[in-house]
Amino acid sequence: MLIKFILIALLLLVIISLFQALYVMMKNDGTAPKMSKFLGRRLLFSALVVAVILVLLATGIITPHPRPY
Repeated sequence: MLIKFILIALLLLVIISLFQALYVMMKNDGTAPKMSKFLGRRLLFSALVVAVILVLLATGIITPHPRPY
């Protein structure tokens, strides 16, 4: 159950960084941090989600559904 909360938290961080980048893009202020900073964070969190899922699949903690055919 803890692993599901960790994955949900990482996915929420992805969405939050995406909206932060949107805000910076719409504001267009020279003193604000660069939009690429927030997009890089989003990429990092997305990579962490994929890595966690792959590790969980490899260790057998989660199992995928069988093929439908």
